[in-house]
Amino acid sequence: MNLSTIDILIILAYLVVIIGLGFWISKKASKNIQSYFLGDNNIKWYWLGFSNSSGMFDVSGTAFYVALLFIYGFKAAWLPWLWPIWNQIFVMVFLAIWIRRSNAMTGADWIIKRFGDDKGGRLAHMIVVIFAVISVIGFIGYVFVGIGKFAANILPWDLSNAVLTNQQTYALIVVALTTLYTVKGGMYSVVATEVLQYGILVVSCILVVTYAVKGVDYNTLHQHLPQGWASFWPQWKLDINWGNTFPQANQKIAEDGFVWFGALMMMMIGKGIFASLAGPVPGFDMQRILSAKKPAEAAMLSGFTNLVLYIPLFMMVSALTLIGFTYFMPVLQAQERPDFEVILSQVVSNYLPAGIRGVVLAGLLASFMSAFSAFVNAAPAYLVNDFYKKYFKPNESPRHYVKCSYLTSVVIIAIGCFFGLFASSLSSLTLWITSALYGGYAAANVLKWVWWRFNGYGYFAGMLAGLISATFVPSCMEWLSAAYFTSYASLFGSGIGTLISFFVILILSISASVIGCLLTPPPDKQILETFYSNTKPWGFWKPVLKWVQQVNPAFEPNRQFKWDMLNVVIGICWQMSMVIMPVFFVFGYISSGFTAMAIWISCMVVLKFTWYDRLKITAA
Repeated sequence: MNLSTIDILIILAYLVVIIGLGFWISKKASKNIQSYFLGDNNIKWYWLGFSNSSGMFDVSGTAFYVALLFIYGFKAAWLPWLWPIWNQIFVMVFLAIWIRRSNAMTGADWIIKRFGDDKGGRLAHMIVVIFAVISVIGFIGYVFVGIGKFAANILPWDLSNAVLTNQQTYALIVVALTTLYTVKGGMYSVVATEVLQYGILVVSCILVVTYAVKGVDYNTLHQHLPQGWASFWPQWKLDINWGNTFPQANQKIAEDGFVWFGALMMMMIGKGIFASLAGPVPGFDMQRILSAKKPAEAAMLSGFTNLVLYIPLFMMVSALTLIGFTYFMPVLQAQERPDFEVILSQVVSNYLPAGIRGVVLAGLLASFMSAFSAFVNAAPAYLVNDFYKKYFKPNESPRHYVKCSYLTSVVIIAIGCFFGLFASSLSSLTLWITSALYGGYAAANVLKWVWWRFNGYGYFAGMLAGLISATFVPSCMEWLSAAYFTSYASLFGSGIGTLISFFVILILSISASVIGCLLTPPPDKQILETFYSNTKPWGFWKPVLKWVQQVNPAFEPNRQFKWDMLNVVIGICWQMSMVIMPVFFVFGYISSGFTAMAIWISCMVVLKFTWYDRLKITAA
């Protein structure tokens, strides 16, 4: 593609402004690691919410959603439950409050407050540090693959060489530019640049939607949509059939293993409950929560993240998909095995006019840079604060730890990029992160909230079993299906197969957690009393409640379980309406769009009374 002069100028202006802003803000982050990683807990909750949503609005995820919507139609709105995206609702309703009450710097620091600083607590602490680094490296590899595919398809220059492909070279260049301000500025630079990037993304969304719907004959479009494409509600068996017009799409559906949609939905819900109760993985989402001024603001920033993220994101996704239907479909139909993950980049590069293309390119580049910077800011906090400072150099100057953070960030980026060089596709990375890796995380992290007897040894055993099984269970299942269950080989190699892997890993991790816990002493009584009285979780804490009330008879336990579960259900409906509403409107299903809008508004009104107005009670 030959970029016009105006497109190139827009992209260059964006890069100059964003890097300059990052360096200018970075002066605030040089005092100590509290300012570097948490912004001194002095950043407004709504700026953190904008920052958090910008970090989740990434090129890789957008390309993945465009591919899903193109193939699966309106039912694609359910497929983000693979993550699941509604873990953000659990965080908003109650987990953000519990996490922020700790006054910890990282998720690993929080573990010490839960289990103590004895041998068991330190084992649990170390396994969280290891998991945090592995997960951040995995996510860096994920965004690395996404930006490489995107840049190689939209930029006209061939930068391939004897060592790297064109995609890999472009990815390394963009990563290097983002690294400049991310490593230097810490949380202050990350939040400031992400707020600006969010604004650019919203402008990009509006421009793309305006261009996409201009002059569309919706009657003709609806007649040419494949059978079942515009059906939103899930059925036991997927009812989408592309027929002879695009058999490659039918083949992709079969390969994904989503034909039995009802079974997929049940597994996604089951997985989602465990993954959501476990809380956010130790990454950028956790850091935003810990950066909030107080627990109520941590909950508010999580709710605000949902509000400002999903409508513009799926405006962009649906508009790009509509343009793909209108202009790019013949190209895909001519390919024997089309790569649906490049629809986004091909649409932007070939079917948007000059000027709009430049703004959208800057917006998508912003989405990558914000997601990347968010991940990069998370991992060094664990290595510097929870490993280096805690075990090796506890009494160095604040400036020393900041310099160590610079070095650690660069090393983590290099490893993540190396991991990305060998990833086959976005889908493979997405499924590995959401199923295998999360399966190893969920069990121990659910138990830590709800069971008083759970100790550091059990946590370590569960996490270790999860990490080990996440590396061999998926490949073991593929081998078993190929060797002994050949009739089910395609199923086990599909998306449903990865969900089955999640539950196998979850069972192994739960077993290890319980066995490791029961074979070792319970946590220290004083640690349990302090943690419970400060965090106030609901669950199986009756013995600890008695101990706390012996010291403080006026102490009131958390009786919000029913309220929390009600708000979770309402919140999921609220979030789902924000996902599907822009898709309905962009594709011309206006009455369905207004129905989704009515649900969206109704859920917000209910949440105002059942959640927001009660924050003074629940976050006290």
